[in-house]
Amino acid sequence: MAAKLPPFPGSTGRRDWNTALDAIKKLLNNGDDTVQVFRIMRALNVGSTEWGYAKLLGTEEGGRIAREQAELAERFSDRTWVDGFAPGTVGAAYRDFLDSTGYSADGLVAVSREGNANVEIDHPYAWFGRRTRDIHDIWHVLTGYKADESLGEAALVAFSYAQVGGAGWAFIGSAAALKSVRITKGTLFARAVIEGYQRGKAAKWLAGEDYIKLMDEPLGAARKRLGLTEPVLYRRAQEELGDEMASYLSQRREEPAQEPQALAA
Repeated sequence: MAAKLPPFPGSTGRRDWNTALDAIKKLLNNGDDTVQVFRIMRALNVGSTEWGYAKLLGTEEGGRIAREQAELAERFSDRTWVDGFAPGTVGAAYRDFLDSTGYSADGLVAVSREGNANVEIDHPYAWFGRRTRDIHDIWHVLTGYKADESLGEAALVAFSYAQVGGAGWAFIGSAAALKSVRITKGTLFARAVIEGYQRGKAAKWLAGEDYIKLMDEPLGAARKRLGLTEPVLYRRAQEELGDEMASYLSQRREEPAQEPQALAA
């Protein structure tokens, strides 16, 4: 059982639903507006960072990981490091992800800083929050959920809620799934999102992994070790809905995406 730790210094412990509702309206009108995702997270994910940090400390490698406090965005932005991974590894798949989407770890960092004075402070909770942000795209690689489509983002949001808690994840995933029923005239999109939650519940706790080591692991072996099941409904939804409906929240891109980037539903 994770230890109970004190709250983030200066936090009220209350959810800001007014901000969350304003942000979700904007996000559902433009799924590429990643700034709104971080607004929702800050408004609703009360206590989830403290819970996650406490859980990390209770894992076998968590004490060392927390003591070292590696800034993953710095490593993931080091192209020489990323280019050095052998074919078939998680790191190589991440390299392919960067090349195919045009996304970057630096881009996500920049978006997360907008309107958030606490993101870079020197505090264990802030570090764990940055860590959770920085592994998001690695989770795209591990789960197989595309980052540049509404369906893949919504499914990963639901997966993330199952993994790390936080009402913000549930709020975004539910809103995207509910709107999809009206837009797509069916429930397949929503069912794929629910499958994402179920996959997250079934998998090992990914937030406790040593991501520096994980990047050298063969992708298939990593997925098996982490208990990541196949995204059956997601693949079916991609095929049956097609590109337009699978990305109903976002502008379809002919060229690699520019910032803002992933984390939009």
